[in-house]
Amino acid sequence: MYKSASIILIFLFSIPFAKAQSPAVHQYKDHVFPNVEVKSDLSYNSKATADDKVSYLFDLYQPKGDHSAARPLIIWMHGGGFKYGSKTAKGIKIWSKDFAERGYVCAAINYRLSKKNPVFHFDELQKSCYYAVQDAKMAVNYFKEHHAEYGIDPNKIILAGNSAGGIIALQAAYSSNAELSRRTGVVDSTALLKPDDKAKIAGIINFWGGILDFRWLKNAKVPIVSAYGSHDRILNPVRVDTGMYGSITIHKTADSLHIPNAVKVFDGFGHELQRHFNPFFDAGKPTQKRWLQAAQFAADFYYDILFKKPE
Repeated sequence: MYKSASIILIFLFSIPFAKAQSPAVHQYKDHVFPNVEVKSDLSYNSKATADDKVSYLFDLYQPKGDHSAARPLIIWMHGGGFKYGSKTAKGIKIWSKDFAERGYVCAAINYRLSKKNPVFHFDELQKSCYYAVQDAKMAVNYFKEHHAEYGIDPNKIILAGNSAGGIIALQAAYSSNAELSRRTGVVDSTALLKPDDKAKIAGIINFWGGILDFRWLKNAKVPIVSAYGSHDRILNPVRVDTGMYGSITIHKTADSLHIPNAVKVFDGFGHELQRHFNPFFDAGKPTQKRWLQAAQFAADFYYDILFKKPE
């Protein structure tokens, strides 16, 4: 009898101890919302023409059951060499859902794509980048103006993307329209009228993207978190043979300028964190697992910067 009573007491006392030992769950860092609500084909440009309407659509991902009036927002932009892709790209859907489960609002946006061939012509790629950056800035302004409608904090907007999407995010935050106009050769008479027209955002998530001129990093102090594959031959993380400065150059320059930043290397993998990059093959589960690892790295980074209370 006494033995049974002792066992019961040990069991009862062990329950709170076990709970105390379980790791704490933090909103915006961990997954706290099991369900996500998605609203499709909204627009961030009410003045879009019929021909351009699709280019300004976005899908909104929100954590179901979260009624906060000031949630952080991530604007996700797809890759595809400024020629292909859309807001429904597999990676964009995975990251939007993943971060919504953490408590973020996510907007997966389309942007204008080139009607020419930027994939094999770098001059055309730069021009396409210029127009895509204008769309990203428009999206940022749209969500700032409509922050109450979507329950977001206008001071906690992050621009994010993979490949071309990461390129857009970096240029939007760190280059003015005038600088981008000179670099890309796009003639834009309005660019010179707004010397400080960089996107005012809280951070950048750069998945295997790059910046056209690393010297632009001195223009702002926007935090940057990057991830890339060490064997990326599409946008090399160190060399500039692709015409862009990749994640390692960005990381070293940001460190020298005291810009908050972090970089995660996936050793042995290429572009899109694939073992052997092929844009025509659907990414399998091992690649998707790496995408989610990159997402966790980014979530940890921004939790410490935007949400963690000083001890």
